[in-house]
Amino acid sequence: MTVLYCDCFSGISGDMFLGALLDAGLPLDYLSDHLKHLHLAEFKDVTVERVHRGALAAALLNLEIQEDLGGSEHSTHHHERRLGDIEKLIESSDLPGDVKHTSSKIFHRLAEAEAKVHGCSIQEVHFHEVGAVDSILDIVGAAVGLHYFNISSVYASPLPLGTGQVQTQHGMLPLPAPATLELLRLAQAPLVASPANHELVTPTGAAILSALAAFKQPNIQLKQVGIGAGRRDLAWPNVLRILIGEESVTAGRHLEIETNIDDMNPQVLGHVMARLFQAGALDVYFTSIFMKKNRPATKLSVIAREEDEDNICNLILRETSTLGLRVTRIWRREAEREMRNISTIYGEVPVKLKFMDGEIIQATPEFEICVRLAEAVGVPVQHVLQEAVIVSRTIMS
Repeated sequence: MTVLYCDCFSGISGDMFLGALLDAGLPLDYLSDHLKHLHLAEFKDVTVERVHRGALAAALLNLEIQEDLGGSEHSTHHHERRLGDIEKLIESSDLPGDVKHTSSKIFHRLAEAEAKVHGCSIQEVHFHEVGAVDSILDIVGAAVGLHYFNISSVYASPLPLGTGQVQTQHGMLPLPAPATLELLRLAQAPLVASPANHELVTPTGAAILSALAAFKQPNIQLKQVGIGAGRRDLAWPNVLRILIGEESVTAGRHLEIETNIDDMNPQVLGHVMARLFQAGALDVYFTSIFMKKNRPATKLSVIAREEDEDNICNLILRETSTLGLRVTRIWRREAEREMRNISTIYGEVPVKLKFMDGEIIQATPEFEICVRLAEAVGVPVQHVLQEAVIVSRTIMS
């Protein structure tokens, strides 16, 4: 599986992430063409400039945005948009299905954070800075880059905390900005002290990682490195490095972590499952059981890597009512796998390919994308699944 690791020693912003993707090999024309699928009249083009930050060469992203049809250009064009406006913009575009899905996922996470900070529902949130054209392009561009490299998982390093103040539509606010902090809290992101008194982690950069990343280092066979430049010159190289490669997943010892729960609101279990996958769990599943006095209960089972034992166990103990866990060492063997995008009459569908001895023996369409495509064109999801399977067979032949 192809994975991407963000080395965020100087933080992350949307344009740093996109600049790093371009430096790693994302074609500029490919990015520009896909961003134009949004049909934003203000967006004209995207360019990249080679700059130095300290002793390091890096790619600096420049978005050409026209503030009005009269022709004056402005790099921070601000519109107030709600989540529904941005979702409609993305869904009505000609972008690939997984790009739409990833973009919407990032904006949903952003809306969650803004709603918590301002005390309203996610549909009532008014995006200011992050509703600007350049921020929309950064987020959708990030999704385009992940689609181009066929990234199956995103990982990230700890983030620098820093301090200071930033001017926003809500006036002067402390750094990290409140929405940024909430995004990092939602992701349980590890933070490290930094002497910086400038914004190192922007809401856009935090939203990308909060929605997509696990905060740990993967085992990786390195293929590409990209370096994206920040706008400021700091006392250290103000860059974001991304590492792209194949994740090394070999047969070896793993853990099965289990607990029985009979005294907790079952609605919480869905949230716990999402948190466990975000923390690096390889699999999470529930089994209906009966406990003493014939009480109905749920057995929570997690398959995890040995190095994730503390994080997984602490998360379960913190997020559920259980008082103890059973941890068993197990031996796990895996088939090779790869995600690949295929073109169908309904649109692009990611397909998981299973290999044995270098031969493709199974192709499974990504169900959620098939559902989205079916809803978009008004056909039963079975039609999209069957079409994806037929096209997949051409890959296997």
